[in-house]
Amino acid sequence: MRATLLAHALRSKRVVVALSGGVDSVVLLHALREVAPELGIRVAAVHVDHALSPNAGGWSRFCRALCRRWQVPLTVRRVRVVRAGAGLEAAARDTRYEALCRSRAGAIALAHQLDDQAETVLLNLLRGAGLAGARGMPVSLERRGRLLIRPLLELPRERIMEYARANALQWVEDETNDDVRLKRNFLRHRVAPRLAEGFPRWREQLARAARHFASADADGNRLLRTFLAERGLRAPSESRLAEMLRQITGARRDARVALRHDGTVLRVHRDRVALTSGEAPAPFSPVRWNGERRLALAALRGELRFRRVRGDGIDPARIEGEALTVRLRSGGERLQPDARRPRRTLKNLFQEAGVPAWERGRLPLLFCGRELVWAPGLGVDRRFRAGPRQRGFVPQWCAHD
Repeated sequence: MRATLLAHALRSKRVVVALSGGVDSVVLLHALREVAPELGIRVAAVHVDHALSPNAGGWSRFCRALCRRWQVPLTVRRVRVVRAGAGLEAAARDTRYEALCRSRAGAIALAHQLDDQAETVLLNLLRGAGLAGARGMPVSLERRGRLLIRPLLELPRERIMEYARANALQWVEDETNDDVRLKRNFLRHRVAPRLAEGFPRWREQLARAARHFASADADGNRLLRTFLAERGLRAPSESRLAEMLRQITGARRDARVALRHDGTVLRVHRDRVALTSGEAPAPFSPVRWNGERRLALAALRGELRFRRVRGDGIDPARIEGEALTVRLRSGGERLQPDARRPRRTLKNLFQEAGVPAWERGRLPLLFCGRELVWAPGLGVDRRFRAGPRQRGFVPQWCAHD
């Protein structure tokens, strides 16, 4: 505890313990009180009442009584948890962090220990998490402008229990800790004991692997910082940089990542990072093509060029003298650039061609009446294509940098 506090320059600062009432947080608060006088640290505690358990009131009363006995200032925050897409457990965790970070302190101390770390890494790996998930929980991080520290992160559960018994500490038990329907509890009660039989140091090894992953993630931070600097963008804060990297590396392959930074937007497509303008797209109205070789489309930041060829491109006879119109996607358009394959939606064709999702809605499409004739990167619909000996014209979309 002393080493952690000194490593984060917390001498003479106020440190707030996230006190749930469980054995880990009670041990954390007790140990912090032990070293606080010699370091001049002011100790306080925060208890977050999620109101999710019928015993929540009892936990709050326990924390109040404990802090009165130990003469530790306590704040109890009752919060409302809104279930999100990631599930109730994740929503409760996010709500808890928001409540904790409202505390004014040099640091907020969390009671996560070695078993929690090993379980977190294993869960993230089983869920298919990327590098950001495999690194587990850091000893310290910045969140919402607050420093969060985990002084017990390298201590196994049995060491914490030994400390609690040696100091005759009391604590409360969360009844949900035995519910093996929860994935973390399933790992803790069903999987961990079997792992320990064959791999006695499995927790330490997973924690060690997490540190290696964290080191690789730090390389990712440097790469991302360099990527931004080379494009003349200002450097984000450490916490913002870490969050950007987490979203970039942890996103599913089909996720639409869009991170705004310094007037631009960072996007991810097929494991590559792209930088796009942060400005709102200019409105675009349909434009008639009257046969000119170049058609400027300023709103789309580019121009269409038309090249005369033989045996390829659009057959003028197929459009029956009608003018072609440039329009954007409105949804549901279909194209058949390959006569050997059926007519398919532009969405599927663009996906197959590797066109990023954010570009698809701003690509110029050529229509003859209501019929789609041509799309950039896909080609001409078979119904409008010139035959082997016929003259045609090939459109080409040239976007301005």
